[in-house]
Amino acid sequence: MTSNLSRRTIIKQAALSSGGLLLSSAFKDRGSTVLASDTSSERTDRDRLLQYFAANARKLLRNPMGVLHQPSISPSLPGAEYVTSLWDWDTLWTARGLFRVAELTNDAMLKHDVAEHARGCIANFFDHQSAEGRIPMLISVDDPDPLGCLRGKTPHIENQAKPVMAQLGLLITEQTGDAKWFEPYLSKLIAFYRSWSVNNLSKTGLYVWGDDVAIGNDNDPTTFGRPFFSSANLLLNCLYYQDLKAAAEIARQLGRSEEQRQFQHDVTQLGAAIQKECWDARDKFFYTADVQCVDRRAELIPKVKRGMAMSWDSVPLRIQTFTGFLPMWCELATQDQAVSLVEHLRNQNTLGAKYGVRTLSRAERMYSVERSGNPSNWLGPIWIISNYLAWKGLVNYKCTVDAAKLASSTVALLAKDLETSGSLNEYYHPDTGAALSHKGFMDWNLLVLEMI
Repeated sequence: MTSNLSRRTIIKQAALSSGGLLLSSAFKDRGSTVLASDTSSERTDRDRLLQYFAANARKLLRNPMGVLHQPSISPSLPGAEYVTSLWDWDTLWTARGLFRVAELTNDAMLKHDVAEHARGCIANFFDHQSAEGRIPMLISVDDPDPLGCLRGKTPHIENQAKPVMAQLGLLITEQTGDAKWFEPYLSKLIAFYRSWSVNNLSKTGLYVWGDDVAIGNDNDPTTFGRPFFSSANLLLNCLYYQDLKAAAEIARQLGRSEEQRQFQHDVTQLGAAIQKECWDARDKFFYTADVQCVDRRAELIPKVKRGMAMSWDSVPLRIQTFTGFLPMWCELATQDQAVSLVEHLRNQNTLGAKYGVRTLSRAERMYSVERSGNPSNWLGPIWIISNYLAWKGLVNYKCTVDAAKLASSTVALLAKDLETSGSLNEYYHPDTGAALSHKGFMDWNLLVLEMI
C-alpha cells in the first residue's frame, strides 16, 4: 500500500481536524511495515495514539536539574514513577520514540529539542564517568549514582550502565546529520568499553552481569538470583553487539579509521561468541549462557588422573525468554535460524500471545503475570520493548506478515489502555491486555509509532 507522494509530503498535507491529528495516510505510506489490515478502527487507534504522544512529548524534555547539569529526557510523565530519573537504555528508546513523533507531526522544533536533550543525556552520563571508565546506569536529580555502580572493587560485582551510549550517539547523528559533536566522547566511550572488558568479559568471549541488579529485564530467571559473574545474558550481549556496530559507524563518520577497525574487530568477535555459545541446535533457539564452567579436578582430586579434558566453557540456560529473538533484531541470526525463531514466536503455548510476545514462555514453571513492584515483572507480561525488538527482527528478515500482525496487536493493546485509563502503563497482561504497572509510563511505548 504505497503512494506516489513522499511520506514527508503526506505528513505536510495532514491537517489538524476537530482538534486531533489525522495522520493515518502518513502511517499507510510506510509500505514495508503496513498493518495486516487497515480497518477504520485501526486507523482510529493509530491516530489516537499519535495524538496522545504528540500532546505529551515535550513533557518528557527535562531542563537541567540537580546533578543532571545538562538537559535530559524523562521516561515518564510528570508526577509518575521514574520522572526524576535518567536511565541508560530507557533514554535510547525514549529518544528514538520522540524523534518518531517529530517526524510524523513534521515538527522541526521538536526534533531539534529532542536532539539537544538527547545530547544532554550523553553529557550527563559521561559527566559522572569514573576514572576506570564506568558509567552509572541510573542518575537521579539528587544522586549521581543511587545504585552504587561506581562503588566497589575490581572486578566490580555491581553492574554499570548497559552498552547503549554509541547507539544513542548514532541516533542523534542520524537525526542531525552531524557526528562531530560526538568526537569529545569517543575516548570516553572507549574507556567505557575497556571497563566492561576488565570486569565482565568471560573466557567465552561473552559479557556477563556482575550481579542481578537493574539488568533491564530485571527478574529474568537466567540472571536473577544466579551466582555473580555467571550469566552471559542475551540482552546484554546483543545490546553490546549493536553498540559496537554503532561505535564503528560513528568512528567512520569522524574519520577515525583505527578506532573503526577495532570496533569492527570486536563486533566480529562478539558475534561469533553469541553464535557459538547461545544458539541451541536442539531447540533451535538462542539462550543465555551460563559461563561458570570450571574444571576443578586438579584442585579437588589432585592424585587422580583427570582423563578426558573439559571441552566446553559454557552451557545453555534452556529457559525461553523474549531475548531469544534479539539476534534477529541485531541481524546476527542466519536465515535458517530466523525461520525457526519465527515458529517460536507464533507458538501461543510458549512465547506467542494475543497482544504480542510473552517475556517468558508460558511453558516455564516460573511463568507469572501477576502485578509486581520492583523488580518489575518480566516473567510473562507484555512489555512494548519486547514487542518492538521482536517486530524489528521480523522486519529485518522480511517477515512482513508476522511483523504486521505484531504491530496490529501492539497498537490494539496501547489504544485499549489509553481509552480505558487515559494514559499508558509499563507492562501488560499478555492475554487480556490489562495494564499491570506504573500509569504515566511513556519510554519505549513511544516505539509503537515506528511499528506503524
